[in-house]
Amino acid sequence: MSAEETDSYARAGRKLTILWVVTMLALFAVMIVLGITMRLAQGHAIELQPTTFYAIMTMHGLGMAGTLYSGALAALWYVLARHVRLSLVVYRIALGLIVLGAVGLVAATLIGGFGPGWYLLYPLPFVNAAWPAWTTGVVIGSMMLLGVAWLLIQFDMLRATVAKYGMGSLLGIRVLRGGSGDDLPSVVLIASVCSIAAAVGTVVGAATMMIYFFKWMTPETDFDPLLLKNMMLFFGHVIVNIAMYCGIGVVYELMPSFSKHPWKVNRLVAIAWNATLFAILFAYFHHLYMDFGQKNALQVFGQFASYLSALPATAVTIAGLFTQVHRSGIKWGFTPLSFFLGLMGWVIGGLAAVVDATISVNLVFHNTLWVPGHFHTYFLVGFVLIFLGFMHWLLGTKVKSLSFASLALMLVGGYGFVLMFYLGGVSSVPRRYASYQSIPVEQVAETGTKLATYGAAFGSTFLLGTLLFAVALLLRPKLSESQETREPAAAGH
Repeated sequence: MSAEETDSYARAGRKLTILWVVTMLALFAVMIVLGITMRLAQGHAIELQPTTFYAIMTMHGLGMAGTLYSGALAALWYVLARHVRLSLVVYRIALGLIVLGAVGLVAATLIGGFGPGWYLLYPLPFVNAAWPAWTTGVVIGSMMLLGVAWLLIQFDMLRATVAKYGMGSLLGIRVLRGGSGDDLPSVVLIASVCSIAAAVGTVVGAATMMIYFFKWMTPETDFDPLLLKNMMLFFGHVIVNIAMYCGIGVVYELMPSFSKHPWKVNRLVAIAWNATLFAILFAYFHHLYMDFGQKNALQVFGQFASYLSALPATAVTIAGLFTQVHRSGIKWGFTPLSFFLGLMGWVIGGLAAVVDATISVNLVFHNTLWVPGHFHTYFLVGFVLIFLGFMHWLLGTKVKSLSFASLALMLVGGYGFVLMFYLGGVSSVPRRYASYQSIPVEQVAETGTKLATYGAAFGSTFLLGTLLFAVALLLRPKLSESQETREPAAAGH
């Protein structure tokens, strides 16, 4: 490519990424509002009909997972495009499909009242539904649009990686065989792990939606509920975890521009991420401990896979992070600080997940608020902080004090919000309840109601921090941190 073509590619990639991440930030704010609304209803600060509550819960779950994963793909795309030639056409098409999918989900849930929960477990969308049949079809179609968009990006990342670095670059195979990883950027390794795992998960999710579509078209047809539950939870578990790993890939790529220390791929790093790829495809079994029709061997295997998925990538990443900051003289601007804090949130949420993935503990915690506690932790004070750090790096601001104020509010609001879930979990407050007043144990009902009110207050604090962050980016924009650190933005090759 000529220098002019490279500059044109970089500018186009930057503009598309800005459009993409700003759209995801707006959708994320809407999902926060829906979450706060649910906690206010559970705390009896406002009144919602159960059908409305579950429609909101469905939109919040599907919307938040889809929004954050889509944002993660955009961030990973941008930093990977500094090394390989990704397709701008695919990028544009994927964004369009994601927006169409989001519109469909909003129409089906918030307008049509579709409310079986984000998990869409069979046969909930089809049996004694309190919503019109068209909403089920719209949700199926919207999910398939999202799946096509994600697959396009995932396959394009793999294509571009092989075209630039060869098949040996995938999963760091040549490093595992004893070759040098000096010319293999760490983000290339992590992007290939994310793309392969997510592609498998997305294909399984698409197959599930095709079965759902067949059921929707021919209601008299029946399928195996346990099989479809395995497929749906495999898809959901893989996608939400890969969103975090995409964010970690961004940290591997960008943190050295602040620390001035390289973050190289060596055999230990390659082994850790390959082990994570293997484990993440089987860790979802811990969602099925309560399904006694499931083979016991799968339950035990799921516990060990859950442990394995949490350890290798976490160990090498945290060790690498402290190597990055130790005696580096790093200037702690918004981006490196949010990266650091985001990884700490990931670790805390991961530890809580491992606790819940232990069979003996899961027997007690499975259907309690402990579960949303752990996944809100590694999303809200984990991935989201990394994503906002990427946005700050990409766009920049002169109002740095406002940026740090927004980060402080998000930390207080985020940790306070998830703490209410954990306290609810250890107090046996169940999840997925529109109102806790129907709980026959008075103390549990009162505790759940009180914690929901506090949770809404902390959630509102986090929302305020998010809005302040947006204002900071809008006010008097200046050179982005990518330009401040003299790093090319989506240079491409």
